[in-house]
Parts: sequence; C-alpha cells; structure tokens
Amino acid sequence: MLDVLVIGGGNAALCAALMAREAGASVMLLESAPRAWRGGNSQHTRNLRCMHDAPQDVLVEAYPEEEYWQDLLKVTGGLTDEHLARLTIRASATCRPWMRKHGVHFQPPLSGALHVARTNAFFMGGGKALVNAYYRSAEALGVEIRYETPVDAIELDGTRFVAARSGRQRFTARTCVLAAGGFESNREWLRQAWGQNERGEWPADNFLIRGTRFNRGELLRYMIEAGADSIGDPTQAHMVAIDARAPLYDGGICTRIDCVSLGVVVNRDGRRFYDEGEDFWPKRYAIWGRLVAQQPGQVAYSIIDSQAIGHFMPPVFPGEKAETLADLARQLGLPPAQFEQTVHDYNAACRQGRFDHTVLDDCHTDGLQPPKTHWARPLERAPFYGYALRPGVTFTYLGLKVNDKAQVHFAGRPSDNLFVAGEMMAGNVLGKGYTAGVGMSIGTAFGRIAGVQAAQFATRSSGVSHAAA
Repeated sequence: MLDVLVIGGGNAALCAALMAREAGASVMLLESAPRAWRGGNSQHTRNLRCMHDAPQDVLVEAYPEEEYWQDLLKVTGGLTDEHLARLTIRASATCRPWMRKHGVHFQPPLSGALHVARTNAFFMGGGKALVNAYYRSAEALGVEIRYETPVDAIELDGTRFVAARSGRQRFTARTCVLAAGGFESNREWLRQAWGQNERGEWPADNFLIRGTRFNRGELLRYMIEAGADSIGDPTQAHMVAIDARAPLYDGGICTRIDCVSLGVVVNRDGRRFYDEGEDFWPKRYAIWGRLVAQQPGQVAYSIIDSQAIGHFMPPVFPGEKAETLADLARQLGLPPAQFEQTVHDYNAACRQGRFDHTVLDDCHTDGLQPPKTHWARPLERAPFYGYALRPGVTFTYLGLKVNDKAQVHFAGRPSDNLFVAGEMMAGNVLGKGYTAGVGMSIGTAFGRIAGVQAAQFATRSSGVSHAAA
C-alpha cells in the first residue's frame, strides 16, 4: 500500500511530498490542474517572509522573531493562534537551505519592491520557477504525480483517513496530506459567503481572482461537512485592490496597483474612504481589496500626480492620464465637482514635512476625515493619473483547524493519519489581514511538518522503510 497520499499541487503540497519522500515514504501527489497550470497560487508568488537575526545572503540587517510576530499580530488584529504563528515564524528562519537543495534560487529584491529587502527572500524566476524546481526534485526522488485529478471525496473511518476519490478513481494510502487550497475560484461559494449588501448588490459578483481557477474548495467543503473542525470567516481572504482591467483568473502579481499610499483613493462617488498612508504598503496592501469590496459597485480609483512617478512599481497597464483633475474625472467616469472638492480638501489639509516613502515620514493631513497619516503631499503637479481598482481575491481563510503536528481535528480530537497544510489551514494563523510573503511561510512550514508527520505514521504502521530514490 502507498504510504503517503498528498492532495494538491502547490507549495505546501510539494513541501509535504518532498519531506515525506526524504523520510523514506512512498508518495503520490494528486494535482487537479493540467500540467501546464500546475502549482496553484504558488506559481504567482515572489517571496518568502523570513525571520533572521543577522544579514543572510539576500536578506539585509535583521528581522527578529518578535518583530515578525508583532507585524503579524497587527495585520490580523489578534485573530491568530500565537503558538502556530510563532512556529511558522521560527520555521521561516531555517527552511531556505532545504529549499536550495531542491533547486530553489534566491535573489535580492528589485528596486521598488515594497521595502522588503530586510524581511523577504525573493525567488529567482518567481513562484513559477519555485514550483518547477520542486516538481523536478519530486520526480527525481520518485514521487508519483497525477495531473487533472481533482479529489471530490474522502473516505473516513471515524477520524482516520482510508481513501480519496476522484470521480470513479479511488486512492488508498496509510496517510494523507490535504493541501488543495481554498475556495476563491468558486464564485457560488464567494457569493453565498458575502451575500447581498444594503445597496442590493452581490459584492462577490465583482470580485476578480488573482490566483488559480482550480481552487474551488470542493475538498474543503467535503471535509467540513464530514465533521472536520473548521476555523476562520468565509469572507476573510488575502484580497488586494487590483487593476479593474485584470483577467478574471490568474492575473497574479502584475495586476496589483502599488501607488495607493502616494496619492488618494476615491470611490465612484468621488469620495475618500480610508487612510492611504496608514503604514508601509507591504503591511497594508492586502486590506485594500476588502475596503474596495465595501464600496458602491465594488470599485475605487487610485489617484496620483506626477510627483509619485518613480516611487512605485509601475503597473502593466498604463493609467488614465490628464492635465487637469476635471478631465481625469471625466475619463474615469467620476462626478467632476465632488472629485475636485475631495482633492481640494485633501490638498488644503496636507501638512508637509520631509517626504520619504522609505520611512514613516511626517507628511500628514490635519483636520481631514479620514486622515492620511504619512506621505501626504498635495496633488497639484500635472499630469494626473488614475487607476480603476477592483477587489482581487488571492486565497480564502476559511480552513481546517490544526495543531503543531498539522493534524486535522474532529470534535477536538486530532486524526492519526490525516494532515493539512497551506491555504486549507492558513486561517489558523491568518484570521484576517496579510503581510507580504507570509502565505509562503505558512505553506512551507506546515507542508514540511505534515510531510514528516505523515511519513512517520506510515512507516510506523507498515513496519517498512523505503529508501528514497
């Protein structure tokens, strides 16, 4: 009998498969996507948030555990399991040599990459290169990989895994790791979760999906209905304000608009609705999708002037450009009078100090609601630019409850042979909010834990050790 069955094809699943194989287990990995689209959302990633106490190759200065924890605590508003969060943080300090062994290469961040040279290690070639490296390593080690095999049911004996089913196919194994992602590409489930707002709108109808079209959540829903303990709010997600012209699926990192903190953001009525300069963009970019989702029509507009050019990573598509604010309003379909009044009030409230986008500077507004806490400069230097924004969902946070061995729980009891990693359990650490690179930290940490635990149980239960290829 097979030792370890891994369900999923992204970073967490691959980490689990590799660790289980290295531990001597026979491993099969089931990926729902075709080979060309393998890797889930991991193919769209760029970096891993890493704890380190001193400079390390591509990482500068230090990013100690307590600072990492405080960053996570702040963005989640306390909706996080400290024990599991700190486990993730500590694991991020030691995983890179193992990643290199499996073909992952790192590089310093490019200029304009969100002030994360100190906190995040960037993958050379991005997430696609990481995924391809892991698949090459898995194949070389003898992991059996099946593509286009979405799992829709799990056979259980009480709390124990027996088999997985994909249509008429049935896969048995001594242990199983679930790492099949969230439900962000299931439009019906998103619609059900978000419901109808006070304006009679169905907000989820206007969401774009930054990641894979294959994360439909069938396995997650099956496990919850089968009695697995769940955690998280189905409306919470890694949700970013992205270019409204982005494709429905797989837009990835290039669809993000990164100039929010350098200007103002208005809704379709031409009014501001949140502090654009609250904190550094890597700690706040992932709240803006949810903020836009709460606005009329689930649309907003990022407005900058020429002073901002060169201070942010330019988007793939150029924005609307105009010599006057009135003309820009017309191009964006905003009410000109209200838009111009909003910008006028903002400009008048700006209290300029020394502008510095690399620090929390002293350029702020006075007497304006909502305020702009940092990087507040009047929008007065033509030409002006505007970018229409929509909510872009990366992954959802509703998942399965785990412990530090990555075990799935039923009525508070951990399963002996069923484990979970990646987006399917990220809500244990991310109750809400996000900070750049932490999703890969969670997937890597718990994927590796799940792989080791699954292999250990399988080899104990079989009494046989298989030498890794």
